[in-house]
Amino acid sequence: MVKIRLKRCGAKKAPVYRVVVADSRYPRDGRFIEEIGFYNPVCDPIELKIDAEKAKKWLDNGAQPTDTARALLKKSGIIE
Repeated sequence: MVKIRLKRCGAKKAPVYRVVVADSRYPRDGRFIEEIGFYNPVCDPIELKIDAEKAKKWLDNGAQPTDTARALLKKSGIIE
């Protein structure tokens, strides 16, 4: 199953996440199919940038977002 989920990057205690499309069997920080955005919860205001066109393409093709990814997609206005 293909999932839209977060991949953790950044330093210790300063996480930065990339929003990626990956097979659910791959490790969290391992292989992925495509990177569609990034999320930085540490800075103020929070940085969130997701390519809406790519995200909609993957959602139409049947990719399932995780709970956190779904919340971020709602916040950026890609899904209702």
